[in-house]
Amino acid sequence: MSDPASTARYVRALRPLDAALIVIGGIIGGGIFLNPGIAAQRTESGLALLAMWVGAGVLTLIGALCYAELGARRPSAGGIYVYLREAFGPLAGFLFGWTMLLVIYSGSTAAVATIFASYASALFNLPPGAATPLAAAALAFVAGINLFGIRLGATIQNTFALLKLTAVAALVGCGLYLAGVGHGAQAVLGVDEARRGVGFMGAALPVLFAYSGFTYLNNLAGEVDQPQRTLPRALFLGMLGVILAYALVNVAYLAALGHDGLAASTAPAADVMQRVFGTAGAKVIALGIAISTLGFCNITVVAGARVLQVMGEDGLFFRSVARLHPVHRTPNLALVLLAGWSIVLVLSGSYGQLLDYATFADWLACAIGVATLFWYRRHDGGTASFRVPGYPLLPLIFIGVIGWVVIETMLSNPRNAGIGVLIMLAGAPVYFVWRRLFSAARP
Repeated sequence: MSDPASTARYVRALRPLDAALIVIGGIIGGGIFLNPGIAAQRTESGLALLAMWVGAGVLTLIGALCYAELGARRPSAGGIYVYLREAFGPLAGFLFGWTMLLVIYSGSTAAVATIFASYASALFNLPPGAATPLAAAALAFVAGINLFGIRLGATIQNTFALLKLTAVAALVGCGLYLAGVGHGAQAVLGVDEARRGVGFMGAALPVLFAYSGFTYLNNLAGEVDQPQRTLPRALFLGMLGVILAYALVNVAYLAALGHDGLAASTAPAADVMQRVFGTAGAKVIALGIAISTLGFCNITVVAGARVLQVMGEDGLFFRSVARLHPVHRTPNLALVLLAGWSIVLVLSGSYGQLLDYATFADWLACAIGVATLFWYRRHDGGTASFRVPGYPLLPLIFIGVIGWVVIETMLSNPRNAGIGVLIMLAGAPVYFVWRRLFSAARP
């Protein structure tokens, strides 16, 4: 008698609104509340800062359009892993899955969970020692709620996304209010004399980091209803919403703090809200950031688990991880595994260093994923329901710009980038050993 867990399939329960909010929630985490100060330090004016945020958003939108076509061509779970495996072979897919589990998703999740814990601890006046166990408990919570079906998880994720958008709206409103009481266009767009002549590209990495996560929906494509229609629309509309939100938030920061004040701030969102509402305003935005970061952790764990589950089906990971719950149709073992490793990184305190080693790895994987589009156009006989406009120019622009940023990152910080590359390449011998030990792996 066959095991029902081995024959279970994903349920296509994600509606268009769910999919769009996953795109928004997977991108808006803690970055927009913290990284603009770093980006301001590396630009000379408010105009340059806004140009960087909007330009990075347009670049990400191009990438999202490419992934919309990839998702329409392969509307199944696994995302980038599936595209790399089909286009470049199982080793390429395995290296992505290896790095995703070891560093990219787990490190991001651990780091953002710690941001959640620090804000939640401050909000409720918890002792400093409570932050680490609180971060671990948060990851256990987000994994736990997703063990009982994608519909429950999507409902909670929608709530997180809508609450974080409410926090963004409150922040923008406060910034525009301050703009109306004496901080005008000059404060927003003017040159910061202390940073005149500062290069432009130094701000690219922190800004791109705040835009990462737009590919998570593709990992969940096997659970999206009518994916050929829903995926392109959700990616396009979700990205437009994020670009608008990020641009308005940066206008709010500049209006309230000026470029020099933003560059000096380590918590610009709290600074803006405190100027309008005092201590109560800082607490409100702290609550918003805590919710935003918790929602991000929810998506990374859910999306990463689908990659591990497909790898298990392919024989490139433990076969038991491929099993879906016969009732809830969720990859429960994969969820527990990814969340558990993220908790280990939280408890060890090593997540920050690991994340530094591979901050560029996520975007490198995104660019290589876009490159698979050329393979699909040549070898995939079927006509996709959505095709990237401006092909092949737009995909080449995306790959070229991301490649430039990756090279600049490796030149400016060769130690961290080199260790990140070594972490990825260390998966190659693991892959060959795995294939030798488990002959049932996919050829």
